[in-house]
Amino acid sequence: MSTLSRRNFLVTAALAAPTLRLLAQGGNGPVAVALTLPTEALGAKMPADFVGLSYEIQQLTDPKFFSLANTGLIRAFRQLSAHGVLRLGGNTSEFGYWKPTADAPEPAHPATREVAGEPKAEYYAVTPEAVRNLAAFLKATGWSCLYGIGMGTNTPERAADEAVFVAKTLGASLQYFQIGNEVDLFDRHLRDPKTWTPKAYLDEWLAIARAVTARVPEARFGLPDVASDVTWLPQIATLWPAVENPPHVTTLSHHHYFDGPATNPHVTIENLLKAESMRKVQHNADLATGAADAMHLRVRMTEGNTCYRGGKPGVSDVFAAALWSADYSLLLASNNYSGINLHGGTGKSVANSVGGFLPGDGLLREQGKSEAEIATHPHPFYTPIGTFGDKYIVQPVGIGLGFAGKLSGATFLKADLTAPLQSAGINATAYAARLANGRTSLVIINKDLEKDLALTVDFGTHAAGLVHAETLRAPSADSREAHIEPEAKPRALKAGKLAITVPHTSALRLTLEKK
Repeated sequence: MSTLSRRNFLVTAALAAPTLRLLAQGGNGPVAVALTLPTEALGAKMPADFVGLSYEIQQLTDPKFFSLANTGLIRAFRQLSAHGVLRLGGNTSEFGYWKPTADAPEPAHPATREVAGEPKAEYYAVTPEAVRNLAAFLKATGWSCLYGIGMGTNTPERAADEAVFVAKTLGASLQYFQIGNEVDLFDRHLRDPKTWTPKAYLDEWLAIARAVTARVPEARFGLPDVASDVTWLPQIATLWPAVENPPHVTTLSHHHYFDGPATNPHVTIENLLKAESMRKVQHNADLATGAADAMHLRVRMTEGNTCYRGGKPGVSDVFAAALWSADYSLLLASNNYSGINLHGGTGKSVANSVGGFLPGDGLLREQGKSEAEIATHPHPFYTPIGTFGDKYIVQPVGIGLGFAGKLSGATFLKADLTAPLQSAGINATAYAARLANGRTSLVIINKDLEKDLALTVDFGTHAAGLVHAETLRAPSADSREAHIEPEAKPRALKAGKLAITVPHTSALRLTLEKK
């Protein structure tokens, strides 16, 4: 049992639409729905390393953080996934600089504007010791890395110096370099808003990427890593054919937060879990995958979470966030994303990335919470792995990510399994996939805060064998805990069918074991 204590929207356009049969519902009982799974139509494949985490690159200023000495963090990473992807970047990446030796002077920095909510221009060094320790950490976890190199206050020469050392030291653990973070927001504090465009960005990006490639010929890259304006991706795709001898790009990338900041009254459990909250996700996925298809690439969501600027207590750090992250992860996976990286880290690093203060702390103080009570929350509030002294504890949003990650390596069945559920009047989603071992697995996420789901699943008249079930659950949507619990005994199919209840605010995974 995996447990935490303490602390499409449619799967894919239906080529083989499932059969829907609404069953009679009496009184206030469960909503009854029957689904028939397709058997052959296959869609997107979810990579084995789909699960990912995002950290501020400022974490590298403590060389012991990502190191073999940090055994608690290593265990937490391995709990989430045996083969995940660590992304290093964030707002602080624009104010870091490469310090190759202990006596290397700090370089001169360009002038920037100080804007509320953006990181202050406080510069810090990334050292060879931190990168060497990172390499050992990655090997110990089995994870790979997306390494962010700053663009905002960097130069091509310094970027290339850093890339040479990082590529050599991380070796096969390095997936690609990400140059620049949330470049669609550079016009707020780093660039002239009158001239900053996707074309201006691409010109700067090419100068740095080519400087890196000149010294690291095997270098691979992702771009553009926008904060919210996903229209940059199709614009980059349109500009790309005119680029001569382009650097080796493997991935288009963007970020996504449900809403924010914590002071925004719209950020509630109810709104987080509403079906409507995924409409923007699907809209952006359509834009992003269209651009990726044009460039023959895949898309990755490299930074995101529930509520930007550190999360909201009572929303980002409770079980509702687990249901959100499970649904969000599988929605993107079914849209052919190569992975997602939920943002987190230490409270200090994330606070520094948003101007030095987590709005959620202010909210708790306004509610009269004591400093001791505030300390019981993870900081930042949305982090998948919370830091409590010397302990690292996977939080509900991370448990939900890990639950979705159980389909890593699987190929989705092309079927609209969500619409029938929502047409029946219940806020639930469903995703079916063929696992690498050939078994069929179905995930149902019941985000409804009140209604249970009485589900009948038809695995096919020729299906035989037992069905293993495991549940993602907690006492309530606002509970500070999450559990993934397998049933003690598998269930037998009857004529290829299985009837099972999915309680409100819970998720269920059914896996067919062939005889």
